Amino acid sequence: LPPDVKQAGSKIHSRGFLGISGQMDLTKKNILLTGGGGFLGKHVFKKLLERGVPAENIFVPRSKEYDLRDAAVCEKLVQGKDVIIHLAAAVGGIGFNRKFPGKAFYDNASMAMNLLESFRKGGGEKFVGIGSVCAYPKILPAPFSENDLWNGYPEETNAPYGLAKKMMLVQSQAYNREYGTNAIHLLMVNLYGPEDNFHPEHSHVIPALIDKIAEAKKNNRPAVEVWGTGKASREFLFAEDAAEAIVFAAEKYNSIEPVNIGSGQEVSIKDLVDVICRLVGFNGEIRWNVDKPDGQPRRVLDVSRAEKEFGFKAQTTLEAGLKKTIDWYYNVYKK
Repeated sequence: LPPDVKQAGSKIHSRGFLGISGQMDLTKKNILLTGGGGFLGKHVFKKLLERGVPAENIFVPRSKEYDLRDAAVCEKLVQGKDVIIHLAAAVGGIGFNRKFPGKAFYDNASMAMNLLESFRKGGGEKFVGIGSVCAYPKILPAPFSENDLWNGYPEETNAPYGLAKKMMLVQSQAYNREYGTNAIHLLMVNLYGPEDNFHPEHSHVIPALIDKIAEAKKNNRPAVEVWGTGKASREFLFAEDAAEAIVFAAEKYNSIEPVNIGSGQEVSIKDLVDVICRLVGFNGEIRWNVDKPDGQPRRVLDVSRAEKEFGFKAQTTLEAGLKKTIDWYYNVYKK
């Protein structure tokens, strides 16, 4: 937390939500779930139902009908809502971020600003903002701690998206200080799993690799090209685990301190490619295109705060999650 916020701690506690204790009973709340029709949103919706939240208490706005970049739209959406879980995002892989840096910044920043301001004015009980590991500085000792969030500029390719998400954290903390707003912020690593986006131009690394390698096997291609050197490392979280973390935090977490959400396991892109090739059954050559960017050199989070504060610890290993994802790819996506 920035020093001036730390110094204002007593003021935050007296006005804001740091004094709240106990667990929120989501079954009695009206919930706005933005991005609820998307990859992560479908898993969060399912987890809420499993918790006993009635389906009619969860409203999922569709982007074709509700433009969250419009403040007036957001003001109408939040009316009568107790809890907002904000998952909606303009997001993609490195290719998307390089091609649409303006969209990555504006869309994400404006959606968050409008929703939080509408939430504040509407008097809602809790705002759960989903941030990103892309907000972290490019060069940091691994694993990344929440205390390191302000120690440098993000990796350039991801910076517009990461900084837009980071501003949601700044807004949440500022609103708590001035208005006592109950807004929490979760820093999410790269996700994967069933229901993922496998479109080659808009997908993240795991679905993009699965699709590329599976297509190569299907068409008996001798080789697959992969961007970068393979030396960069990443942390991946199975989407069902991520959804569990979000619901846990909505129920139990009440602090302005951001929280890392991840598996805590680091894997190189080369090792990741090797595992996917083995699970798909592709025996061809991997050709590394070193003219393409690796992105951030290392990316793995210190996830101890999430376990300490609200008992979340990822349950799905990378190989088990990849098996489930590849099964869904073949049995649902490609069927």
